[in-house]
Amino acid sequence: MKALIVDDEKHVRDAIRLLSDWEGNGITEVLEASDGEAAAEAIREHAPQIVMTDMKMPRKDGVQLLTWIRDNAPECKALVISGYDDFELIRHTIRSGGVDYILKPVEPEALNEALARAVNAWRSDEEKRAAQIRQSIEVNEMKPHYADKLLSELVAGHGGTERAVGLLRGQAGMPETAGEAQVGLISLEQLDAGLLGKFQRDRQLLAFMVLNICNELLKNKGTAFQHLNRYGEIVLLYWDRQMPFRAVFDRINEGFELALRRRLHAGLSGFLPFPDGAGKAYKEARAALWRRNLLESGERLHAADAGEQPARFPRLSGRADKLRLAALGGKDEQMAAAADEWLEEMKQQPSVTPENIAEWNDEWDWLQKQWEDGNEGRAAEAANDETPETENGAYPLPLDSEGLLSWPLWREMMLGRLKAASRLLAALHTKDNHIIHDIARYVEAHYREEVSLQDIASHFFLSREYISRKFKQEFGVTMSDFLSRIRIDKAKVLLRNTPLRISQIAESVGYRDENYFSKVFKKQEGVRPGEYRKQFSGEG
Repeated sequence: MKALIVDDEKHVRDAIRLLSDWEGNGITEVLEASDGEAAAEAIREHAPQIVMTDMKMPRKDGVQLLTWIRDNAPECKALVISGYDDFELIRHTIRSGGVDYILKPVEPEALNEALARAVNAWRSDEEKRAAQIRQSIEVNEMKPHYADKLLSELVAGHGGTERAVGLLRGQAGMPETAGEAQVGLISLEQLDAGLLGKFQRDRQLLAFMVLNICNELLKNKGTAFQHLNRYGEIVLLYWDRQMPFRAVFDRINEGFELALRRRLHAGLSGFLPFPDGAGKAYKEARAALWRRNLLESGERLHAADAGEQPARFPRLSGRADKLRLAALGGKDEQMAAAADEWLEEMKQQPSVTPENIAEWNDEWDWLQKQWEDGNEGRAAEAANDETPETENGAYPLPLDSEGLLSWPLWREMMLGRLKAASRLLAALHTKDNHIIHDIARYVEAHYREEVSLQDIASHFFLSREYISRKFKQEFGVTMSDFLSRIRIDKAKVLLRNTPLRISQIAESVGYRDENYFSKVFKKQEGVRPGEYRKQFSGEG
């Protein structure tokens, strides 16, 4: 904290410097000025928190200086030290926001009482300013989330139509006359594993990059937002009839290629009545994106075809016995032969879609569940039954950098799932739990990263449901709680042994949000990180 002494007499400045308890009030730097003009320059340059000024001075006097401080540096706290017991001067001091008016000759006790009041007043105001800044930051952070929530509800058909339309017209530039709109859809799940791997620790950053590029080029023609109920989906709401969506999407892809050396695929609906048709438009765009043919190159904008029905895809259930025998055998050649036989059948298909591969993953999880439960016979009998439906994108799609099907990657994925099934079946026969312990070791090694159940399922080629259930059985806690315990234990070590700021510690153990880290820490330890550090310091 800095203080400025303003007086045209040097011996008065020396006396104030000598009599004031600077250290006790947290003041580490004391400046001087011989008149109001020099004081204004010092305030502009050094921004002192406390100004102690005389009233009668050449050039700019104390009255003028107080008025200047009120208008140009209102955060400063001023106290007057004057030889004039003048009511008008006292009144001007009060009106200008001065903290106190002390008469010369200066009494040390009165001087330090006034100085303490000025310091306390500044600190109180600073706390209020800091609270307002924090509140402003929180509001600004919540604005995009609130918009995403309203618009996600709109396209999901969950209501909130009036608020969503008001937001679009107030913030996104949607004209009152826009009675129709179309929806474009981008899914981060349909990017290749190489690119997704680069953002493994911060997938949200990738989403922000896509959103920023889209909104920069959509200006007043549409808006882009994250679908909060669909992992990795960016929805583009477009209402401009004058410029075709394709023209804007081509520019979006140019920007994305410049930033990340990739081009996006998107599904596109037709123009439908807005806002009532927003939900239908979203479904059309989603169907177009997830039913695009991964064997055909060239087109990146996939239009919806209302009359088109998804082609029937060969079911894994018809090969259940062969796949199970290959997994039980546990030999690489046998599993590779089973995978190649399946892929040869797939290569005869005229179309393979992202939806097909997602369904293939779901069906594999279902088969694996039958084997785990010891109901292998039921799998063959249920070849024509429907498997449980789950979200698209539960596993990474085997796509190349162009967003098309990579046969080698699909083969690698299938071999991985066969080997995982082999280990699972072996564990069931030996009553061992090596797989779950391998997963626990993986979590311990990657606790700093964004470790999700979906990522682990993809890495170990097991279903999320199986991992979640078995983890709880083996360790008595959910995988999320297990990960939190590891992170908080690491944080405790850092709090006890390093001077790192709490925000730095939070980030080093895998939490990007300091407030969320503090909440998790308090839930587990009963105190906040700062309190924990103080307790330990006190014990030490």
